[in-house]
Amino acid sequence: MASLDNQLQPQVIQDEHLRMGLFEHLDELRRRLFKAALALIAATALALVFTGDLLLALQAPYGREFAVLGPTSGVVAYFRVALMAGAILASPVLTYQALMFVLPALKRGEKRIVLGALPAITILFLTGTLFAWFVLIPPALGFLEGFQPTLFRPEWTADLYLGFVTTLIFWMGVAFELPLITFLLAVLGFVTARRLIRGWRIAIVGICVAAALITPTVDPFNLMLVAVPLFALYVLSIGLAALAGRMRRQQPTAAA
Repeated sequence: MASLDNQLQPQVIQDEHLRMGLFEHLDELRRRLFKAALALIAATALALVFTGDLLLALQAPYGREFAVLGPTSGVVAYFRVALMAGAILASPVLTYQALMFVLPALKRGEKRIVLGALPAITILFLTGTLFAWFVLIPPALGFLEGFQPTLFRPEWTADLYLGFVTTLIFWMGVAFELPLITFLLAVLGFVTARRLIRGWRIAIVGICVAAALITPTVDPFNLMLVAVPLFALYVLSIGLAALAGRMRRQQPTAAA
């Protein structure tokens, strides 16, 4: 009986360690989510100050007042734009919290690398939003507004129009962050260019799915309009990962 207890004791200790590890990860997730939520709430409150001006800018391509189909539609559309602007303002904090949760075992020097890259990640996010606004949205709206004009008269509601525009702006901003995040992961040794190249088939499927989610329309024009930049960003990510791999291989030589 004693020998049986001795055999079971290591298993009990191992299970207890697994439970403690799970609880620690859940607690870490809770703290990261709480900090991210605070940053998003504060940034959204700040964005409410200029949401009216931002709405006027978003309305410019449409050229006229939005239609609303319910008493709360205008309020929902207003706060949707405020939330998007708040997410853009809070993007450095949100990105940092996500990276620190995904990469909890980073050393102090590696954390400094991540922190040092945050300004560049923010600039890329803003570049992606500007790319969506100036390059993607005009042809997308032109195609949708001019589609079969003898059959359809465009009278877009605020929630549908702003939902389409803000979704495209926000997720293109996120997509433009991916090459630099891939570079950071490659510098830290988590991904390699060879692994990204081997996964090109999965990447193409993922890009098409992401493009379909970003542009919830059934037309191939808008799908390709988003998919082509995403594929270009994936190719750029491979190049940056290769550069990071070369830097990692040169580190021992430099130290010597």
